[in-house]
Amino acid sequence: MSNFLSFRWKNPFLTAAALLGAVLCAATVVALPRPAFAQAAYPAKPIKLIVPFGAGGITDVVARLVGQKLGEELKQSVIIDNRAGAGGNIAAQALAQAAPDGYTLLLGTVGTQVVNKMIYSKLAYDASAFAPVSLVSNSPYVLAVNDALRVDDVKGLVAYAKANPGKLNAGSAGNASSPHLGLELFKIATHTEIVHVPFKSGAEAINAALGGQVQIVIDAIPVIRSQVQAGRLKALVIADDARSGAMPKVPTSAEAGVPTFLIGSWNALLAPPGTPKQQTTLLSEALARALARPELQAKLAEIGVEPLPTGEAAYLKHVRSETDKWTRITKAAGTKVD
Repeated sequence: MSNFLSFRWKNPFLTAAALLGAVLCAATVVALPRPAFAQAAYPAKPIKLIVPFGAGGITDVVARLVGQKLGEELKQSVIIDNRAGAGGNIAAQALAQAAPDGYTLLLGTVGTQVVNKMIYSKLAYDASAFAPVSLVSNSPYVLAVNDALRVDDVKGLVAYAKANPGKLNAGSAGNASSPHLGLELFKIATHTEIVHVPFKSGAEAINAALGGQVQIVIDAIPVIRSQVQAGRLKALVIADDARSGAMPKVPTSAEAGVPTFLIGSWNALLAPPGTPKQQTTLLSEALARALARPELQAKLAEIGVEPLPTGEAAYLKHVRSETDKWTRITKAAGTKVD
């Protein structure tokens, strides 16, 4: 303003109207908004996908196969971050503490999303608070034994277990993992007493069965199939109501005489609490496109994995159904980890 006053003093013929106009013009210039910085379109950098179990297990296998195609759809890398331990609690807690910006995701399981709250006395996360993206896939479980056990079918296994209560060991990918829950379900279905031995991943449990540290292993088809094909393990039953094209000779639960032994490894994509809806929607749509790719469908079918319906609604419906199922099973089995 001092500049205008100085100008007025030096130019006595400047009219009041001209001075007022000059002041208003200056005020308008000062009031002009600063240009807004354009935000980078999401995703603008690699996305981290947390996997609740170690490398080689079914969750890890699915994460790497689907993650690669998802990254191609998003035009960004999807980096796998294995956080094994505590039945998925460590991984789920990491997601709960991550920034809700869409750059950290979790490949959740029945353990992280449904069962852990039933069998752990304390959890450092709330699964219901996670921002759901979509269901991803499911793979039916297979129960297999090592050759040293000398049984050829479920009937023979059950007879041996009842004659030797507490002497058979079964390995799993860890406490509260889906294979652990599968074992508990099998024990209820057959009224047998079998000791659970937790490992950090399905691959470790398989190695323990091959080495004779455990006699039984329950895991998804992709984890067990190669060892069965090589004759190192004997598959007795697939925990499903239909045979799998990946292991067509393995009888279904009903065919093996245990019709209630039905369980698979399902996975879901989840984001931290508070993640914007537009980001989870974008991720869900990209995942649907990835799962629709013929080359990915062929690879998943080859190893015994089936895509599940995508979208938030399908996820919520599935979790409600699984919650009802596993509430009954964990109460009947008395399953507790701490």
